[in-house]
Amino acid sequence: MRKVVFLAMLILGLPLSAQAQERLVGPVVAVENAEQDRIILYDMGSQARRELTFGSVWHRIWGFSPDGCRVLLALGDDPDTNRLYSARLDGSDLRELVSYSDLPPEDWSAWNPQWSPDGTRIAFTLITDTAIKREYHIAWIDAAGGVPQLYSASGDEHEPVWSPDGRWLAYIAYEERVAGADISSTAAPTAVPPPGQSAPQLPLLREADLWVVSADGATKYRLTAFDTGSVRAPRWSPDGELIGFVYSPSAANDQFWMIANQVEAIPTQLSYQWSLILDTTWLPDSSAMLASVRDFHDMRENLLWHIPLIGVADDDATPYEPRLDYADYPRFSADGRWLALRSAYNLAVIDTSDRSTRLVDEDVYGNTPPVWTPAEFRGEASCAY
Repeated sequence: MRKVVFLAMLILGLPLSAQAQERLVGPVVAVENAEQDRIILYDMGSQARRELTFGSVWHRIWGFSPDGCRVLLALGDDPDTNRLYSARLDGSDLRELVSYSDLPPEDWSAWNPQWSPDGTRIAFTLITDTAIKREYHIAWIDAAGGVPQLYSASGDEHEPVWSPDGRWLAYIAYEERVAGADISSTAAPTAVPPPGQSAPQLPLLREADLWVVSADGATKYRLTAFDTGSVRAPRWSPDGELIGFVYSPSAANDQFWMIANQVEAIPTQLSYQWSLILDTTWLPDSSAMLASVRDFHDMRENLLWHIPLIGVADDDATPYEPRLDYADYPRFSADGRWLALRSAYNLAVIDTSDRSTRLVDEDVYGNTPPVWTPAEFRGEASCAY
């Protein structure tokens, strides 16, 4: 029944958050609650709070259009049946974005959409299930929606993220290798088995490296080529010169690295001791990274750390003040004035001008990253609707 109501409202173009609200001024930070049955917008300019609900389905907020006038979100009965949508800031004009008929509706999903900075495309991970296997492809659609086109073909690619100028898309791609005697070695090729006998089945390890593709798909190259271990969490510096990432020689043993976006660039290692890196972002001036880390500098609890680009973070990293309990998902507003993060499942906002801090909606819990309106957002009154 809930699907019928949801689809009827979608077809009629009716807002599912039908309440009169003052217009947002910005910047706006968006989250969903722990139950993921609504999206909440907090306006730092007017202190207004707005809820968007789109029926009794699973909600996930991913971002905003480049002008900040539309939210980019996923809806579904569960995370495995996501569909991508955009809607106005008041919840009206809900539009489904991906048209895909190659598989039955229950056999595909969409994840991690990223609106390009120029507003023309939305990149995302297209997840498909067949009788043979599940595959993950980096795909894109026109910003108005449409049939997905593929950027990647190997079938195990994830985490697309646009460069600040929109010319490049970074992502990670997994490959399999035969395990050697330990995690740092690859098995030597086995001899050809005698006729009538099969080769022994050796364990395979699935590990990722960092790739970059141009927005038009014409140029693609591999940025990292670690013999063993895995890369994740690519993060562009705001000036577009560098990509920070996490390299893990083995599971839950993480190190900070960065690399320039150039063919045959040499990655730079920023830390050597193993820790558990939960999430990273860049300072607005690209001078350093900010990370949520556990088991770092003899600190068991996950705190925010300032990760310098020169020196060794094992010695030179410093705690970000004020220190908040169980900090995770740091995200700066486009103007750098505000830092939003999760602190013990609450949304906290730090005013970077004086480092004052407040918890937003202490009764609302969540565990996904906050997202901010982009720099071009000039308030809801400027939106063309």
